[in-house]
Amino acid sequence: MRALTLSQQLAFDPDYPEPQAAPGEAIIRVSKAGICNTDLELVKGYMGFRGVPGHEFVGTIAALLPAPGSDSGFKTGDRIVGEINCVAPDSPSRDYASRAQDPARTTLGISCRDGAFADYTRVPIANLHHVPDRVSDDEAVFVEPLAAACQILEQVHIRSTDRVAVIGDGKLGLLCAQVLATASCDLTALGRHRNKLEILAERGISTLLAAGWDGHRDYDIVVECTGAAAGFDQARQMLRPRGTLVLKSTFEGLTNANLTAIVVDEINIIGSRCGPFATALRLLETRRVDVLPLIHARYPLDQGLAAFAHAQRRGTLKVLLDVAQ
Repeated sequence: MRALTLSQQLAFDPDYPEPQAAPGEAIIRVSKAGICNTDLELVKGYMGFRGVPGHEFVGTIAALLPAPGSDSGFKTGDRIVGEINCVAPDSPSRDYASRAQDPARTTLGISCRDGAFADYTRVPIANLHHVPDRVSDDEAVFVEPLAAACQILEQVHIRSTDRVAVIGDGKLGLLCAQVLATASCDLTALGRHRNKLEILAERGISTLLAAGWDGHRDYDIVVECTGAAAGFDQARQMLRPRGTLVLKSTFEGLTNANLTAIVVDEINIIGSRCGPFATALRLLETRRVDVLPLIHARYPLDQGLAAFAHAQRRGTLKVLLDVAQ
């Protein structure tokens, strides 16, 4: 099969071995896949990953190998998306939250398991979700990052009176802002790019250029999505004492001064990662979140190297790989 592979560098392989399902797994014919910032970091050496990257995808079931005695509710030809944290069928981790923290997990296209930048990938049947007819393939590609945005509402109780800010106008920041808008709180999205913030403004979400923040520390909750230590600092400074900081970024560069201020202000910090696919699919099906304006480019799989180069350009949002031909 065709695949993008990562070893010393990213390469296109027209004859990569097809995956073979173990009991409890499905083979997925990938239709579309999305390039995210994690994929770009993998190419730079993050996690030391070797193999086929890619974890944002939609596809159809090409083959099933259910565990003995199980009824999966899936059949070949079903259109699906799949969670990325993978465990064995006999694992005690039975839902997305426990799988995300299982010490024996592999992670699709990120750690110890080939991913979705290929004609086929293998995923545990327990990780699969049917895609509603009303949700297009272009939209379904966003289920994984949208689920990560939905995780915030699983972790933090947000009241209608809370002042909430999302910092960062990249792909994840735009998704987080749309999800938090469903909580009917006093929400503001901050970023550096007017054109990206306009995507949110058109949906009635209040926006502000980051440089225009007035310096008042009166936000109850701040969600940090910038991927930069400077964004962490601004998020901390915007919070009222005893406010809640939700971290969606992973980055280097924190100092003792950053951490001392957190102690002095008694800030609550919540790390937030993978989230509920069912919720994300429902938001897409009911049109409460619009992901299509985030698509900036699309490439066939055999032009995957060019797709990655495009995704690395400053200001680019989502680049899709059209895998199925």
